Amino acid sequence: MPVPVTRRTLVKNTLITGLMAGAPALGKAGGKPANAKGIGDARVKLAEAGPMIPPVPAIMLTVNGLEPGKDEISVVWTFVINGKPPQIGISVENVHVALPMIRKHGEFVLNVPTVDIMESFDRVDMNSTKIDDKFRLSGLTRESATRVDAPAIKESPIHVECKVFNTIEVPPIRTIFLAEVVATSVLEGVCDRDGKLLVESVPFFGMTAGSGEFYTMGEKVGHIGKSVGRSDIKY
Repeated sequence: MPVPVTRRTLVKNTLITGLMAGAPALGKAGGKPANAKGIGDARVKLAEAGPMIPPVPAIMLTVNGLEPGKDEISVVWTFVINGKPPQIGISVENVHVALPMIRKHGEFVLNVPTVDIMESFDRVDMNSTKIDDKFRLSGLTRESATRVDAPAIKESPIHVECKVFNTIEVPPIRTIFLAEVVATSVLEGVCDRDGKLLVESVPFFGMTAGSGEFYTMGEKVGHIGKSVGRSDIKY
């Protein structure tokens, strides 16, 4: 039975071969980042430490409410744990109204927005369900998920349906939920026949941690595995 080839195993094997064949160097020590504008050589320590790791996903979580008809849409910090098996993590502030809902139901949907609903995204982020129903406030449309008991946002081109398998309390004010991705669905044209995301076909955007701004994906500059001749890695 063939042994599965991991990303790093193949990199280790092909890196030596590539270097021996006269492959170009993978990186150059020192100097400025490629295409840097207005960046000097001196490093400045900021007065306030911050998680300046741009970009980060712009994601809307949807979950059933504590009572029927009290569904919640929230903007949460989201990160990928694993591609195979598909696992994802979210970070929720302990005072957030979504927290007890996620604890109770143990499942939710992550909805990926596009620039055409950016204002709706910001309305969701800047307002509380305690004030108004966020579907009505944002103008977004409810629909049902396929594998989990949770609402989803019809206007979102990607739905990632999740079931929680672990919870981690992070002092002083956060709870992290680790979840299995049990279903992923997309609108037609978002992926190719092999399920590979067609980034150029949909105007996704991300948040830049450090400036609080939204940016689209912009120009494609490479892909995972390019240095070793691979193009099959999606996660």
